[in-house]
Amino acid sequence: MKPTDRRGALRAGAAAALAGALATACGTEPRPAPVAGHHPASAPASAAGHHPAPAPVAAPAPRRFPGQPDEITHGPRDRPRVALTFHGQGDPALAGRLLAQAEKAGARVTVLAVGGWLDEHPDMARRVLDGGHDLGNHTQHHIDVNAMTEDAALAEIEACAARLRRLTGSVGTWFRPSRTPHAGPAVLRAARRAGYPHVLSYDVDSLDYTSPGAAAVVRNVTGTVRAGSVVSLHFGYPDTAVALPLLLAELDRRGLSAVTTTELLS
Repeated sequence: MKPTDRRGALRAGAAAALAGALATACGTEPRPAPVAGHHPASAPASAAGHHPAPAPVAAPAPRRFPGQPDEITHGPRDRPRVALTFHGQGDPALAGRLLAQAEKAGARVTVLAVGGWLDEHPDMARRVLDGGHDLGNHTQHHIDVNAMTEDAALAEIEACAARLRRLTGSVGTWFRPSRTPHAGPAVLRAARRAGYPHVLSYDVDSLDYTSPGAAAVVRNVTGTVRAGSVVSLHFGYPDTAVALPLLLAELDRRGLSAVTTTELLS
């Protein structure tokens, strides 16, 4: 589960994040904008060991997966892969800790970010991408999107998409509806109008948002996970951070690799 090339790619991604002065694994706040006309001092180009900072990772756009339904709950069952998906909001330091844990284990995850969270912690968008993970849309305000009209749901989706586009150049790879595991017909139509060919659901719920304890989070996942599963997890709960290394170790023992949702379906 931990091939050398994957570890190398993850290290390179982490280096890009540091070199670009973005959020680190501990979830630091964004740096203040530079004062007009001010240019930080830098070492001469000829200085030993000086290299230009690498360009940030490009943010992929949504794509259609032929043969997959409008709402995806799992991937192929004949390959030893699973997708760990995180609802993206909460303490950015805890989010950074979870990303770092995944990267240390050679895993990649999918983060569905709430637009309001990105407004408060904009560096987290690049932190996710520079770690080699998927980044997607989880509405702007994280309210019950199924209870809205189609136009209101579209406004929620497009508001978050606008944040993602501003921060990364793309509306994100996936859309997941808020406050519900499944999208109603109006939300499916709104998602397509916003540019998301598929809505991402899941077939394994960790129930970590109920704060059941780390051991229960691990049991909730490992009791039903299998090849192709999409697992629902959350950034904002300490139990999840304690559980994740144990969960990744158990998936590894079972021969299951944790990959992005895009990789799961490719």
